Amino acid sequence: MKSIFEDNVTIVMRDGVGLATNVWRPDGGERVPALLLRSPYGKDEVANGFAPNVFALVRAGYAVVMQDVRGTFNSGSSFIPHVHDVNDGEDTICWLAEQPWCDGSVGMWGASYLGLVQWQAAATGTPALKAIVPTITSADFYSAPWYSSGGALSLHTVIMWSVLMAMNAAIRKLPLGEADPADVAQLAAMMQNLDSVLKETPVADKPLVTKYLPWLNDVLAHPARDAFWASQSSLDKAEQISAPALSIAGWYDLFVAQQLSDHAAMRVRAASENARDGQRLIVGPWSHSQAVGAHGIFPERDFGLLASTLAAQLTPAHIAFFDRWLKGREDALDGSAPVRLFVMGIDQWRDEQSWPLHDTRFVDYHLDGAGAANTAGGSGLLMTEPAARDETDRYLYDPRRPVPTVGGNTLAPFSGPADQSAVEAREDVLCFSSAVLDRPLEVTGPISLKLFVSSSAVDTDFTAKLIDVFPDGRAMALSEGILRMRYRKSLAEPELMSPGKVYEITIDVGVTSNVFLPGHRLRLEVSSSNFPRYDRNSNTGGDISREREADMVAAVNSVHRGPEYPSRLILPIIER
Repeated sequence: MKSIFEDNVTIVMRDGVGLATNVWRPDGGERVPALLLRSPYGKDEVANGFAPNVFALVRAGYAVVMQDVRGTFNSGSSFIPHVHDVNDGEDTICWLAEQPWCDGSVGMWGASYLGLVQWQAAATGTPALKAIVPTITSADFYSAPWYSSGGALSLHTVIMWSVLMAMNAAIRKLPLGEADPADVAQLAAMMQNLDSVLKETPVADKPLVTKYLPWLNDVLAHPARDAFWASQSSLDKAEQISAPALSIAGWYDLFVAQQLSDHAAMRVRAASENARDGQRLIVGPWSHSQAVGAHGIFPERDFGLLASTLAAQLTPAHIAFFDRWLKGREDALDGSAPVRLFVMGIDQWRDEQSWPLHDTRFVDYHLDGAGAANTAGGSGLLMTEPAARDETDRYLYDPRRPVPTVGGNTLAPFSGPADQSAVEAREDVLCFSSAVLDRPLEVTGPISLKLFVSSSAVDTDFTAKLIDVFPDGRAMALSEGILRMRYRKSLAEPELMSPGKVYEITIDVGVTSNVFLPGHRLRLEVSSSNFPRYDRNSNTGGDISREREADMVAAVNSVHRGPEYPSRLILPIIER
């Protein structure tokens, strides 16, 4: 099969800015659908563990189009994350649909930021966009990746990504004489010593980063989900989206909880019947690190040969989905289920018809135990029966000594399943464990935690993790969540606490699919920090991003449990 490759084609946007675009299309004279990828990381560098094989896409009769987003690499103007991607995406799609080699149908694909831009383009309602494949990404930028569903800043993600993009911007400006070589070297040093950078306070004091990426100041200036974030949310515009989506997610990806929430929302709220019924979902045991996490093999947990994105056949999944919605092949998806999940524990793929699963039974696991639940060696229990006695667990949360992030849902290569035993030895971590299981127990779906809490501070955080405790004592994290108390009622309208007052709160503990095997135990961790996955709450009620470590205060935080305060973990149980 012969093909034509056109390098650095300039597509002019409505404001006159030209975006550099590569076009690779079959050479047969026929008009074909176009598949668009828009990237801030360089259109020539698209191969990763989650990407489809572009050779296969062209052989399947598609034109593959890869574009540098505005202000990156060979495209004009300046890079401001998200701001221009709505119009630029729409303009590019319209340009493609009008080309003599295109049949008027356009699809989009790509992971992470390359997925964010898909949702933004889809929210314009442009009719030429027939389908999208957003991978490890979200339609609500506040909840993921930059903040969280509980209002805490995703510190590691924000800082790591901002330093990287500032360095790219400085390198881009070097040949123009608009950047100092010393700045590039210093930004590279920041990337190499990111742990130290993350500990620096104030968080907002990053003048070298904001010199090349002023956007970081905007992110930190909007800690609540205000109009700044609402205006950028594609989820808020779900009723305008008419393109079906095949969402590809990872259980240990930083986007996963929001991405699965997006999927469920689009099945109800999308603009057309095709868009609602055409939603599809694949979730594997993957993390955001596309070089490492796409294999399903982590330093402390190997999910087997069938766990990789290659074994998951993501390229055929892309092609079948595009064949259905861009080529109109109604049989293209025959034999495949709307939802495909990798069930951890038994380490098997399974087909389902919906998310959450149709036979989900939500079960309360009550926080119990006679005595303090501090550390894994404490008295904390998880029981399906309501607690018979009232107890209060207290710990000192000192933001100068936060609970460290160990694995989990982060942007870094060290993400994924990891043993939490060292974390659980800390006095500021409460642990509630079930009895040893004598039969398998499947937990698949969204997880939440109802807590009754109080604090000596006017603002603080409460964190939660669901843990699979192995017979040998390893405590492997499955999912996690956080709630910043000022956002307990609303992400848009913060409200401080009254010290000593007991509040009922709900923490979104994320999503998972895991079978707890016989001999294992379930465990819930509760604390007040998970650093640097999230920023440290200073406990002062002030602007956290602008406070120094010297401004921080320690807080005595309490979890109340028992008949008066029925704190409980709510798990989605599957029994078949």
